[in-house]
Amino acid sequence: MNSPMSRAGLILGIILAAIGILFAVSLVTPRNAVAQEGKPHLMLELKDGTVDIELLPEVAPKHVERVETLTRQGFYDGVVFHRVIESFMAQTGDPTGTGMGGSDLPDLPAEFSDVPFERGAVGAARTNDPNSANSQFFIMFKAAPHLNGQYTVWGRVVAGMEHVDAIKKGDDAQNGMVADPDRIISARIELR
Repeated sequence: MNSPMSRAGLILGIILAAIGILFAVSLVTPRNAVAQEGKPHLMLELKDGTVDIELLPEVAPKHVERVETLTRQGFYDGVVFHRVIESFMAQTGDPTGTGMGGSDLPDLPAEFSDVPFERGAVGAARTNDPNSANSQFFIMFKAAPHLNGQYTVWGRVVAGMEHVDAIKKGDDAQNGMVADPDRIISARIELR
């Protein structure tokens, strides 16, 4: 067994086995598995603490991509919660603070799903045109089944909902518009 031919055969066998294992692993493991460790989360720093929003790229990939892009650009830092309606939702994402603004990026097509608008759901705000979402979004204080399938859900609060509850509420007579509104201190994306 110590002959040069036996050793060469053994070495060749080990090399072929290693190549076979690497090939089998590459068939089972997606190429981007290392780059996609964990799920993306939008972390909002508010006056009372951090809100952790799990993003749902499997439900609304274009909306999640937009939120990630704008967050990395610092777009949401300092933006106010301009419309906050008690027992309904808190809306933000408009740099003008009026509810009429958005980013310079093009509007997004609707990505409706069967994910319900329940407490903590995060949805894309839009006009009457279903394909007009851009940068604005809202966080639900409680369930609103009438929104199901009518607006795009792209995330859900998984921690810090008590900080959302503490956001300053708007005037009912003004459709929830807030005088001296609370704001997003900072926003960041984390993989978890």
